Amino acid sequence: MLHITGSDDGRLLLDLPWELPLETWPVDQLVALPRGISRHIVRFVRVHRRVYAVKEVGQHSAQREYRLLRDLERLDVPSVSAVAIIDGRTDADGGPLETALITRHLQFSLPYRALFSQTLRPDTAVRLLDALSVLLVRLHSEGFYWGDCSLSNTLFRRDAGAFAAYLVDAETGELHSRLSDGQRRYDLEIAHGNIIGELLDLQAGGLLDEKVDPFTTGDDVIARYTSLWNELTEAEVIGLDERHLIAQRVQRLNSLGFDVEELTITTEGDSATVRIQPKVVDAGHHSRRLLRLTGLDAEENQARRLLNDLDAYRTGKGSDKDEEVAAHEWLANVFQPVVLAVPKELRGKLEQAEVFHEVLEHRWFLSESAGRDVGLPAAVSSYVTDILPGKPDELAVLGSRMGSPSST
Repeated sequence: MLHITGSDDGRLLLDLPWELPLETWPVDQLVALPRGISRHIVRFVRVHRRVYAVKEVGQHSAQREYRLLRDLERLDVPSVSAVAIIDGRTDADGGPLETALITRHLQFSLPYRALFSQTLRPDTAVRLLDALSVLLVRLHSEGFYWGDCSLSNTLFRRDAGAFAAYLVDAETGELHSRLSDGQRRYDLEIAHGNIIGELLDLQAGGLLDEKVDPFTTGDDVIARYTSLWNELTEAEVIGLDERHLIAQRVQRLNSLGFDVEELTITTEGDSATVRIQPKVVDAGHHSRRLLRLTGLDAEENQARRLLNDLDAYRTGKGSDKDEEVAAHEWLANVFQPVVLAVPKELRGKLEQAEVFHEVLEHRWFLSESAGRDVGLPAAVSSYVTDILPGKPDELAVLGSRMGSPSST
């Protein structure tokens, strides 16, 4: 008997052909989206205008991964959303079929291979691996041991010239109240080996720039992780006459996208020093401020860029203008006219926040060339006409536009 466990979305999936092995599902029921390397069969389906990923996996593994993904969503860690588990599947002859785990497809996201149809440039590789480092720090700070951190198990979304990384496979994960240093080190060792292997694979396929050394790059990921982890967790000893360094520490954490809700400050014995250590560190500093002021939900770097424009708008209107009032005016007078200028047929190219960021970049380039500020309306018109049409669609699209599906 077919059994479904999950959210309200799960009920929408009952009409799918669960009596067939996933690898034989009819093409007309599938959405062909780029996929990463997986040890399991994965297919994308569209149901009621939403796209879902369906993965066949053992019952125990499906239940475990479902719980972990729901826990990560509750902790607000970047990851795909678990929707349902379908078990009790049988074929037409009554033979058992594997349990299916369903997750919601992350719009505008791509596996790392799909980002590079030609060559992975050095700067792009650095930005991807920076995003993966930040994700791993986020997971470890919440007590999550990944067990198989890799580019293949991650989805990437564009984030104002950088990337944001999302966990897509939690099959080997474990959630603890706190990770030991040994658990973190072992997770890093696995990540280090996986990333080097994946870069070597890209290199063998001619998809990695010759300037990118897989082994050095793998080392750099660990160095980036270590630097960020230390910034978030290490105690810092300062002199009593250097208390301005406390504010600088908080500003550095904010610039990395983390809020510091509490600081532990203790005096060092009889010496004239103070030891400070961040406590209760939370990510998403800029995205939460943007959401609070405007209702826009954006990635961290996108939010930072939009807030800079908002702050400049407020300054131009007078520094005494209330922040909430200025935000409402900016949204109506600046942001919305830009995104509404994008023709309907081009709105699947990029997220609205990414479009706005790129328009600001385009305005800067046009102004540099002209030797004057060309203004936002001219930049929007030029961008929509000359730049946006050449961008690949990054929203989920139907298989007829992407080609036929294949096994992973």
